[in-house]
Amino acid sequence: MLRIAVPNKGALSGPAAAMLHEAGYRQRKESKELVLFDNVNDVEFFYLRPRDIAIYVSSGRLDIGITGRDLLLDSGASAEEILQLGFARSTFRYAAAPGTATGVADLAGLTVATSYEGVVGKHLADSGVSASVVHLDGAVETAIQLGVAQVIADVVETGTSLRNAGLEAFGEPIMESEAVVIRRTGADADDVEVRKFLRRLQGVLVARRYVMMDYDIRVEQVEKAVALTPGLESPTVSPLHHEGWVAVRAMVPTAEAQIIMDQLYDLGARAILTTGIHAARL
Repeated sequence: MLRIAVPNKGALSGPAAAMLHEAGYRQRKESKELVLFDNVNDVEFFYLRPRDIAIYVSSGRLDIGITGRDLLLDSGASAEEILQLGFARSTFRYAAAPGTATGVADLAGLTVATSYEGVVGKHLADSGVSASVVHLDGAVETAIQLGVAQVIADVVETGTSLRNAGLEAFGEPIMESEAVVIRRTGADADDVEVRKFLRRLQGVLVARRYVMMDYDIRVEQVEKAVALTPGLESPTVSPLHHEGWVAVRAMVPTAEAQIIMDQLYDLGARAILTTGIHAARL
């Protein structure tokens, strides 16, 4: 039986549960449920604090887990990411009052406040910068105002919170984070159940990125049309009852679907349809 750690709350929780549901796994109905057994798929889910998931997985008590790359690296746990999930993306950066610093080299001798001291400490060490790191839970923007630190390191999305606190981000990002699937470092890479789990999640990612496109086109325009819709291996082309016409079916990126439909229409394609993909195996 596969034992999987899932975030129990926060920005990772909802999207992780939605992806698992799309992948065909049963998910909890009440937030108070801490353990759920999916007997159809022979999987047991454990709902844990996102910060703790890497620790549990690295211990070998759980086979795999879903958490953030930032939390994985901050934990220092002996675990590694094996699949990027594409949600909960964030950028981790330094910020301070204007004029304090322009890059990581300017932090020498200063104090940095953060909720991710493992990530920040490693970044400073890798950059050869000697600075103090103060751990704070929750919002760290007020650390500078209260004199706890001269610099903060935190997740930056729009930058609105920083501006409201009179701060600005500077230098290159410390790291880019997103939700990832992790396993214990050194675990069996060929574990059959883990590979099946990953295939299901990869199928969800494909289904979210692509739509199926169908259209009718004159035979003499087929080559130009399939150049716009090459599909994954190649499109399906079938003759129609009306001589000189064929039907084409191919997967196309969702983000480009409307533009491709316009281009196909200009080529003479008609009955152009797109349909969602609910599951996939490639």
